[in-house]
Amino acid sequence: MSSGKKSFSSKKSNIYAKMSIKMRLELDSRRLLGAVSKANYNSLRSAGAYVRKAARNAVFISKHASKEGTPPHTRRGLLKRSILFGVDKSRMSVVIGPAKKFIGISMIAHEFGGMYRRRRYPKRPLMGPTLNRTAPELPKLWANAVKR
Repeated sequence: MSSGKKSFSSKKSNIYAKMSIKMRLELDSRRLLGAVSKANYNSLRSAGAYVRKAARNAVFISKHASKEGTPPHTRRGLLKRSILFGVDKSRMSVVIGPAKKFIGISMIAHEFGGMYRRRRYPKRPLMGPTLNRTAPELPKLWANAVKR
């Protein structure tokens, strides 16, 4: 092997390398806050839709009144259709419930019990129990909300 080529032995050898890295990270806070704000808005919309759907599912169409302490019934489905939600971007909050525009103030008498058009209505809560029932599921809607 005098030809000038180096030969390596067949034995295994351990090779260690030492490396150092310098890194600079720049954080664009406006972009990050914008992404967080957008994700929060989208999660609030999802939460509003989820609670609205649960409330609509709790109302049944029936000619007969519901029992005291249970969600109210609707005769023609107007109560189901009147349950809406809206997200307020400036306050980052969501409002869910029967729209006064469609159903009037009659739901106040049902939700809390009381007088409406000179008749006494027993307490038939809808939105309070619906929120309590769906509350454990709501944080999951914010999981992994902020992405690239």
